[in-house]
Amino acid sequence: MPATADDVRREALALPETSEKLSWGQPTFRVGGKIFAALGDDDASMAFKCPREERAELIAAEPDKFFLRPGHDDNFDWIRAHLAAVDDLDELRAMLVDAWRLAAPKRVAKAYDEAVG
Repeated sequence: MPATADDVRREALALPETSEKLSWGQPTFRVGGKIFAALGDDDASMAFKCPREERAELIAAEPDKFFLRPGHDDNFDWIRAHLAAVDDLDELRAMLVDAWRLAAPKRVAKAYDEAVG
């Protein structure tokens, strides 16, 4: 079953010390004051932190799922995903956790990793 905006919100807010804040008119999810994910303006996609060096490989492997917004994402460690192409909640959760780890303070990420084993 494809992921929805409600799934993104629920999974993101389940991560430690995460909050939701509107920025640029869209819901963003933050940890330690840093944005790690955001819903698209149509609730059909999300943007999330991803190292620039990994983006091309993800897009090449699954071009119907992953994309960049030209002129906007070029110089940032972000990628976007069409929610309808996300396989299931496990995949969504994995994408959000990876993005969250990139933004989370080290002590918060360490405590999370110790808790989930």
